[in-house]
Amino acid sequence: MDLDFTEEHGILRDMVRALCTEHATVEVVRAFENDARGYAEGLWKQLGEQGLIGILIPEAFGGGGQTLLEAAILHEELGRALAPAPHLESAVLAAGALVRAGSAEQKKTWLPRIASGDAILTPAWLEPRSSFAAKGVRLSATPDGDGFLLSGTKMHVTFARAATRLVVLARTGPGETDIDLFLVDPQAAGVTLSQRHNLGSQSTYRVDFERVRVSAKDRIGAAGSGWKTWQDVMLDGCVLAAAQAAGGARRALEMTVEYAKTRQQFGKVLGAFQAISHYLADAATQIEGGTTLVYEAAWTRSVGKDVSRLAPLSKLFMGHAYRDATATCQQIWGGVGFTIEYDIQLYFRRAKQLQMSWWDERELSERVAEVVLDRGVGIAG
Repeated sequence: MDLDFTEEHGILRDMVRALCTEHATVEVVRAFENDARGYAEGLWKQLGEQGLIGILIPEAFGGGGQTLLEAAILHEELGRALAPAPHLESAVLAAGALVRAGSAEQKKTWLPRIASGDAILTPAWLEPRSSFAAKGVRLSATPDGDGFLLSGTKMHVTFARAATRLVVLARTGPGETDIDLFLVDPQAAGVTLSQRHNLGSQSTYRVDFERVRVSAKDRIGAAGSGWKTWQDVMLDGCVLAAAQAAGGARRALEMTVEYAKTRQQFGKVLGAFQAISHYLADAATQIEGGTTLVYEAAWTRSVGKDVSRLAPLSKLFMGHAYRDATATCQQIWGGVGFTIEYDIQLYFRRAKQLQMSWWDERELSERVAEVVLDRGVGIAG
């Protein structure tokens, strides 16, 4: 792995940070907490105009055709700003499923619109009292004439109110992985959206499907191929979620270091106390190590190598690092850090929410353990 970023990578980072500085200020982040649509249209428009929404979408469909390494830089900056944008859901997960398995018509119809930001697609995956595993998908897709009827409930569907289409994981057979992906209009008859509130105050919905009709051409990929497609897409998703965690953790630490340099107790600044300085050093070490792991995973994917171990490992480690670092930061800020007026609590809450999303700690640990045991190598092997 080459640990040096190119000049182009530096330009990309500077561009995204400048856009976030202007269009994803902390005031914008606060304004879109628990917002029904959940994303800042000004930021989204700018990302589209700069060709950043479609960074992973092939050039033939209006995208940038870049690799996961460039996407990781983008998402680290989005995470640093806590940017309210559906990039992971629409331009990575939904678009990734279409790129891998979509029909020629589906790709032609949706990928250019996703890349420009004109259309937002979001996954509808998890279900009530269920898991991240294939057996957790119970929403049924029953054959009906030349199409299917979808019945069931999805939870934690982000940006559902803003979505042009939902990418719904539905069970089509009795086998554990008899699962397909369907494009569903959230305005279709039988679809009910109910907003929910999560720890990160992000836009999330319960979506109920009552005999919602979809045509055969709305299925993404061949019959029974949906779960395999989704698992491959999620490898990209969890690396980029880890990149967001890296950006958020680093920014939270910077804010706290500045506070520790100026806040005085007992006649000297907080940073002068050895216990405080050691806490900050430990957090910096975790963040630096986790960020390196994230970029190793992104680079490995970008050169076409297997990331079945590195992808979940990066999110598992960086999720811990983000959560632990922000908890340490909260302690250093003291009681005021937990009040709404201070910004550090935004990172503290988002850290835990991100740790629980897009494969949680238990799912990630099981995936890492499975690969390690099957291959007979250690974590560092």
